[in-house]
Amino acid sequence: MPSRPTVRWGIITTGMISSWFVGDLFLEREDSKVEHVIQAIGTSNAQRGQDFVKTYCKGQSPRVYDTYEEVYRDANVDIVYIGTPHGFHFRDCMQAISAGKNVLCEKSFTLNAKQSREIFAAAREKNVYVAEAMWLRHRPIFIELQRLLHEEKIIGDVFRVFSDFASGVDIASLPSTSRYRDLTLGAGSLLDIGVYSLTWARMALGGKTPDQSEMPRILAAQTHEEGIEITTSTILHYASTGQQGIVTSTTKALGAPGEVFAVIHGTNGYIEIEGRTPSAPESFTVWSKQEGNPDRAFFPREACQGKKYEFATLGRGFVHEAENTALDILEGRKESTVMPWAETIYMMDIMDEIRRQGNTTYPVI
Repeated sequence: MPSRPTVRWGIITTGMISSWFVGDLFLEREDSKVEHVIQAIGTSNAQRGQDFVKTYCKGQSPRVYDTYEEVYRDANVDIVYIGTPHGFHFRDCMQAISAGKNVLCEKSFTLNAKQSREIFAAAREKNVYVAEAMWLRHRPIFIELQRLLHEEKIIGDVFRVFSDFASGVDIASLPSTSRYRDLTLGAGSLLDIGVYSLTWARMALGGKTPDQSEMPRILAAQTHEEGIEITTSTILHYASTGQQGIVTSTTKALGAPGEVFAVIHGTNGYIEIEGRTPSAPESFTVWSKQEGNPDRAFFPREACQGKKYEFATLGRGFVHEAENTALDILEGRKESTVMPWAETIYMMDIMDEIRRQGNTTYPVI
């Protein structure tokens, strides 16, 4: 068999999200089109970096640096993966771009849309690749549902969607140093988990590229404890189509594994999406409109025609994002084919307005 092309990664931070991402790079896959190499690790603690290598970098011996800047300067690194908290993304992206490095940066991409625009402007000037690491959009289940909704019109015309993400975090019990309580790091449910609820709604109500999409009218409310936003509820209304979305998130409750976390309604049926969490979906069920009974078109439920689509998760689910990003780099693209710059800005603009209405501010310009 011909050898696969190689992409060499530099990993910034050794936290949980980086361990998940790196772990997936070493999954054995016959259909993989790329050979992933961990070239360098950037960490504030050299011992932690060495422990990270032993645990997650199977059979590889990346260089461990005790500063991020040394990763950016490493000529053997093709692309940098940034897994720092939200509040550091702007700084880390700008430093990597300044050094001429391609970048895949975790979601939420920045604290606000202004920062995102500045990053993309810098990337354009340096002619490097930059993408938001919204792994959900790369998952086969997400892509297939998007196709069924907007190409096959499997439930007709979508007119509304509900989506929620509940993840229990006892904010009051955490130390002030926790990222869940640090506003400079973007603490709150919206940027951390609410972005997933918003992503499901965007996919269901969208179907168009950001430059062709109108900005919805937004009505939002947020609740705070200890100065941190803990619950967000948002109504999205698209005036040209009449479509509506209800998007919610909270750190005050914990969703049950396997429960329905999103429902999409169309003129010919509805779809329920299930999974461990909205960021790790496992299946969706399509319920078709009952024929011949217009007054009770969708009830009783057992009379409807339901079809369940199940998708196995490979590793933790980061492998698809890593593969697509590597192919983008190898093929010379400067934007992700799945998460282009305009889409990141579109989503950040919506979250900025939600925070404005909810009185959530971060100590950044």
